[in-house]
Amino acid sequence: MGLLVSPRDAEQDAEAGPDLAGRPLPHAHPRAGDPLHHSLHVSALNDDIGDVEAARVTRHHRLGSLLISRGLISLEQLKEAFQEQHLTGRRLGEVAIGHGWITSADLAQALADQFGLEYVDFSEVEPDHDAAALLQKELAFRYQALPVRFLRDDLLLVAVADPTGDGRAHELRQALGHDVRLAVAEPEDLDNAIRRLHQLAPVRVADGDKEPERAAPPPEEGTPAETLVQNLLAQAVSAGATDIHFEPQRDELVVRARFDGVTRVVHRIAKEMQPAVLSRLKLMGNLDLAERRAPQDGRVSLRVGDQPLDLRVAVLPTAHGEQVVLRLLHRAARTPDLAALGMTPTVRELFEHAIRQPHGALVVCGPTGSGRTTTLYTALHLLNDPGRVLTTIEDPVEHEVPGVNQVEVSPKTGLTLTDGLRTILRSDPDVLLVGELPDPESARVAMHAGMTGHLVLAALHAHDAAGAVARLRDLGVEPGLLATSVNSVIAQRLARRLCADCREPYWPTDEQLGRLGLLGHKGRVFFHRAKGCERCGGTGYRGRVAIFEAMLVTPELRRLLGSSADELRTAAVRAGMTTLRQEGVRLCLEGVSSLEEIERITGERLS
Repeated sequence: MGLLVSPRDAEQDAEAGPDLAGRPLPHAHPRAGDPLHHSLHVSALNDDIGDVEAARVTRHHRLGSLLISRGLISLEQLKEAFQEQHLTGRRLGEVAIGHGWITSADLAQALADQFGLEYVDFSEVEPDHDAAALLQKELAFRYQALPVRFLRDDLLLVAVADPTGDGRAHELRQALGHDVRLAVAEPEDLDNAIRRLHQLAPVRVADGDKEPERAAPPPEEGTPAETLVQNLLAQAVSAGATDIHFEPQRDELVVRARFDGVTRVVHRIAKEMQPAVLSRLKLMGNLDLAERRAPQDGRVSLRVGDQPLDLRVAVLPTAHGEQVVLRLLHRAARTPDLAALGMTPTVRELFEHAIRQPHGALVVCGPTGSGRTTTLYTALHLLNDPGRVLTTIEDPVEHEVPGVNQVEVSPKTGLTLTDGLRTILRSDPDVLLVGELPDPESARVAMHAGMTGHLVLAALHAHDAAGAVARLRDLGVEPGLLATSVNSVIAQRLARRLCADCREPYWPTDEQLGRLGLLGHKGRVFFHRAKGCERCGGTGYRGRVAIFEAMLVTPELRRLLGSSADELRTAAVRAGMTTLRQEGVRLCLEGVSSLEEIERITGERLS
């Protein structure tokens, strides 16, 4: 674990390297009283070592002369070290330590002088806890670095094991969110200081030249930023959040969580903790900490309490720093079923009929967050048996399903949705699930697959069932292909349930009844509205329920697939389709939801 210097590193003398704050490093000067000082003439060394080694000595004269001036090695040992380095490619420090001529502490002090940096002895110096806590535990071990103290509000002194590492300086500045001035510490001393900070077992040096043995850090220990993120995750999971937003503002970092489709502020973090918290979140998603100007996406699987969780991490640069959004994907604890979806008997019958077809397409539509993925995965589970080959192509894969071949779109590796679809269709699937139809080419390929003997389950962004057909036409799917491929279209929304503990009943006005077509029922129907209590967090709502609009493509409707969405909708209603609006009003009459909530999710005025 010794601190090593390569020939290339040794060329980076004091004039060459700036510190992390962008300032040039000062010249290295010999310590007073050294028997041979830093200005030892290279020519004198060349006379002893020979012309063959002259160029290499020139490159190493700063470190080599420092070691000689300290009386740590002799000229003959330096010559031997160069010869061994030439034969083995080992670094100068590695050779000297390996022979026992110097210790890693000797080398660290020499390098501090070489680069004009402070030397930190952690047996005598206690790092400032507030400064040290700014660097995540994983990063401290990865970079072998530890903040020692604040030199001023925006400048940190950071001790490192190796000041010559390429790019390390920039990464530390990005991770800490502060300008940084490097110092040098002996590697084992530094490692133990990091462990003391995080209350981990100290390094135990094994016999001989083996690497130090390390105890695995316990996951529950961490910096304030790690603890804060862990607590926020645990609280969000316990409360049933689906997303957590970390939003930088001018003076603070605001944390909002999405409950039942609506976000609310759950925490406010001091601005000075923002860099550490955001670095922790990016680290969790295995993202590039140094990249702060481009969007990034990542994914991680973890366990919060006793719940396994998949986390999608999305980073977006904003005016006040990077916004980080965590999508919490709960792994299904049980196989989903139709009863859990909340379908009415009529919709359930149509859904089962659609997925039992040997070919054709079932299109599920709605906006983001409407539950489309849950509906499609339920179909997948119902169809999952050894007699069928099921394949999905998604961006990204939402949940892992045993027995199903799941393909993830990856533009970085050249696997696009359309290319993936074509390849999958050549691999003989019986059922194909397409996570989204975003462009004309993928839509045409998927619909063609439904026509040629495959059962296709596809998600689409559209407001309602008739609008989904219009959207497919807009994507370039010809009416003839639609007529031979689409079996059914289901539109859906997720409505918040009124809190049963605090909902308030009320009589609707004549205007409301008239708008809903219920004026003839005046005095016999009433609705409920949200009030708010402790159990529902003051929102008036607790939990969600799905509403569906199911359109079976009958022979009559097939002839109208080239018509306008209004004509198709009218014909579907005439054939018995219940609209999203009608389903929403039914929930209001049953006291499950409110007119305001149904109006919010459907966009139609009801109240």
